[in-house]
Amino acid sequence: MRRLLIATGNPGKLKEYREIFKELALAVTSPQEEGISLFVEECGRSYAENAILKARAYARASGLLTLADDSGLEVEALGGAPGIFSSRYGGKASDEERYRLILDRMKGIPREKRQARFVCFAALATAQGEVEIVEGSCPGVIAFAPRGRHGFGYDPVFYLPQQGCTMAELEPEVKNRISHRARAAFKIKKVLEEKIWQ
Repeated sequence: MRRLLIATGNPGKLKEYREIFKELALAVTSPQEEGISLFVEECGRSYAENAILKARAYARASGLLTLADDSGLEVEALGGAPGIFSSRYGGKASDEERYRLILDRMKGIPREKRQARFVCFAALATAQGEVEIVEGSCPGVIAFAPRGRHGFGYDPVFYLPQQGCTMAELEPEVKNRISHRARAAFKIKKVLEEKIWQ
């Protein structure tokens, strides 16, 4: 069975990708499982550049077909921040510290001006350096307080009006259909089905 390396050390992200790709005849693996210890500086000026940097570096190191993504939260009232710096927002902070920083910076901002979106760019790279890049996004608003126990990152404060709950209140199987990462991953799934397996 062909292996697909997910270039992440984030167990939540790895779990989501395993669920999305479970129907493919594909063994999803991680750098830890492959014994790969690699640091790739996210020095790109965009999500796409960062995703490509990571995908190519891990594909070269492993010799495996590799998927990497770069994603972030963009809040209109904060001028699009934290954006590509989402995972480093607030410095060496925990997920909870990061989303509480967002809430602090949005104190006094009314509901109608709390629009935000999650964005994900996913890059699929071969060991030879060939790359496919796709994008997924999910609109929402920033809640006034965290809610929910699922997911990770900013999920507890990202409210989905159509669902009537935060991302962290969604059951994983629902999130894995509608999230920004899911939307990008389903496009990657089509690439895998249509191109890689020919």
